[in-house]
Amino acid sequence: MPHTDAVNVAQKFSMFEDHWHPRLIARVNDTDVKITKLQGEFHWHQHDNEDELFFVIKGRLLMQFRDRDVWLEPGELIVVPRGVEHKPVAPEEVHLLLVEPSGTLNTGNVVNERTIAELEWI
Repeated sequence: MPHTDAVNVAQKFSMFEDHWHPRLIARVNDTDVKITKLQGEFHWHQHDNEDELFFVIKGRLLMQFRDRDVWLEPGELIVVPRGVEHKPVAPEEVHLLLVEPSGTLNTGNVVNERTIAELEWI
């Protein structure tokens, strides 16, 4: 639930071990702030109606686009505009903070075993 207490992001990351499963840590108006751990490759997908902000806390993230690749180091972020096909790749474990409109499906236009329809607050 949204609240006015401080959120310790590092402590929140310590509460789970699984990968590719975003959790809610805050909500600002109609925007979700989520954290997740990544390792390995995701799949190609896009979000037709939502921009996404990816902020790397720990590890290195490769964001693949159809025309180029972008490496993100800790402390760096990238915004993937709506409608742009992309594929996150994490050769090592990545701790990631995501900012996106509430209701954004983590797998975008693809529904598969990694789709998380109901987000969990931690």
